[in-house]
Amino acid sequence: MKNLRRIEVGGSGPEDVLFDGKGHIYSGLKNSNAVVRIDIASSNVEIIAEPGGQPLGMDWMPDGRILLCNTELGLQTIDIKTGKVKSISVKGDRLHLCNNAHVLADGTILVSDSSSKYPVDKYQKDITENTSTGRLLKITPEGTATVLVNGLCFANGVVYLEARNVALVAATGTCEISQANLTTGAVSKFADTDGHPDNMSIGSDGRIWVAIPSQKSAPLASVHKLPQFLRKIVANLPEMVQPKALKCCCVQVFNTDGTTHAMHVGNSDTYHMVTGVRELDGLVALGSIEQNSIAVFEI
Repeated sequence: MKNLRRIEVGGSGPEDVLFDGKGHIYSGLKNSNAVVRIDIASSNVEIIAEPGGQPLGMDWMPDGRILLCNTELGLQTIDIKTGKVKSISVKGDRLHLCNNAHVLADGTILVSDSSSKYPVDKYQKDITENTSTGRLLKITPEGTATVLVNGLCFANGVVYLEARNVALVAATGTCEISQANLTTGAVSKFADTDGHPDNMSIGSDGRIWVAIPSQKSAPLASVHKLPQFLRKIVANLPEMVQPKALKCCCVQVFNTDGTTHAMHVGNSDTYHMVTGVRELDGLVALGSIEQNSIAVFEI
């Protein structure tokens, strides 16, 4: 990550990033529950909406509104001109921890529901215990929900591969990406990641960009081999003896066949806990739920 540049966002926890193709990046802030527009050239930051809750993943709706995953508040849309926030009603199911989404051209939403047991501020407990309650859902433009994948250890990043009609979803706790064929319904492993994956996005060349907030943890992998009741005990131990996240500044890029194309690594003392990533015409933007800034670098 040569010449990585931080851009302060006027708050903390810009978990995801979203280009508009007009020189701006959008992000949601953890501490103020606001969605901001950041001018890449000038670093100017402007609040465009205050949806409440805790903003996480974002994508563009076909009509130019932002789709926002808002933890326990569910799916919302934001009009970037007026700031109007509107909730999306989901029929036939409930999103417990709405995390990341990808919007198809017809308005269908693919969304990850990370855990039905723990809220976002206790995500580490969910991962340590491996509750396997994470899911990937498809929501039609009419609002009807269908479960595509379940049993995931903290379901996270979501992307859609149009050429194959396949949805990908990352499982943060087990360092893997699953694929669901939207034609046949078949579910299989797409790839293993080199660290714990978070948000995902499709780059300018069609490759899959994956944010890696922390390196693989051998102690966590060992805990996952224990029976469920012992994993629960470990998850409730004092934080100081919990398996620790290993700090890094990493992004992994996959080809559409699941092979690794590139690994971009930066100085974790400069920027770390990368939870969101987007690439547009050679410019890469990073978000982090632990930082007070986003970051950009060129490839």
